[in-house]
Parts: sequence; C-alpha cells; structure tokens
Amino acid sequence: MSTTSRAVDATTLADELRMLRSSWIWFLVLGIAMVAIGTFAISWACITTITVAATWLFGFLMIAGGIAEIVNSFYAGRWSGTLVHLLLGVLYAAVGLMIVDQPLDAAEKLTLIIAIFLILSGIFRIVFAISERFTGWGWVLLNGAVTLFLGILIYKQWPSSGLWVIGLFIGIDLIFNGWAWIMLAIGLRTAPKTV
Repeated sequence: MSTTSRAVDATTLADELRMLRSSWIWFLVLGIAMVAIGTFAISWACITTITVAATWLFGFLMIAGGIAEIVNSFYAGRWSGTLVHLLLGVLYAAVGLMIVDQPLDAAEKLTLIIAIFLILSGIFRIVFAISERFTGWGWVLLNGAVTLFLGILIYKQWPSSGLWVIGLFIGIDLIFNGWAWIMLAIGLRTAPKTV
C-alpha cells in the first residue's frame, strides 16, 4: 500500500470518527431507550403481551415469506423447481396463518422448541468441552452447563413457560443491546480528538 493511500485511509477514518463522535448523544439516547423498553418488557405486567406480539409478528413474517416464495416459484425456471418453491411458499403461508390465528398456542410450541434446543445445545457444548479440552475449554463447559440448566428450567415449567419465555428473551436482548449502545456512546465521547 502506498503512502498516499495510507494517508487517505487515515483521513477517511478520522472523518468517520469525527462524524460518529458528533452523534454520540443519539447513541446514548438509543441505548437508554432500549434499556428502558427492555426493562419494561420483562416486567410481569406485559411479558405475556410481548410474547404474544412477538409470536404474532413471527406469524406475519412467515406469511410474507410464503407469499414471496410463491411469487418466486414462477421465476424458478424448471417445472420441478417451480413446484418445490410453490409448495414451500404454501407451507410457509399456512404455518404463518396458523401462528397468527392462535398466537398463544404457537408461543407454547415455540417455547418447547426453544427448551429442547437449549438442552441439546448445552449437552453438545459440555461433551465437546470435556472431550477436546482446548484452550479455554472451561468457559465452554460453563456455557454448556448454564444453557442446559436454562433449557431444563424452561422445559419443567412448560406449557406455562410459553407465556413468558419469548417476552423475557426479547427484554433481555433489548437490555444488553441498549447497554452496548450506551458503552459505544461513552467510548465515542471520551475518545481522543485525533486518530
């Protein structure tokens, strides 16, 4: 890389950092809002509503995906490709309609799938960490144990856990993402003025 191109890259980086630094307050506001919404989402008063809303939204996304797949089936080119895309589109749309029609039942079923996934994922991580013993394997073992424990807890409370698990996960995700934006804003605010 030439000296001129390095200088251009450094100038571009400095300009981008300056632009980001000037917007640090908006990152902070976004982070605080996400933490507040996430905290509100995991309160018992609305966790079921968030779960149902998320499941309902998932159903509409499946319907939209099904419609897109059906439309795409006519551009597949070959008859066999057209038939496969058409059948997949109908399946997506039908499942989406079932989810939208019965969001509470769908939330329970999705929660059972999440619990089984967490249990199996935890077991696989534990077995992998113990059998391979690579650098840092203890952290993977701990991750697997926590994941397995969480899956068992959700499964033991199923089907009632179907009313709160998805909403709780969304709330936790909002809180962690909000704190990431807050830390970015603080980092931009305290970053040195020159690169």
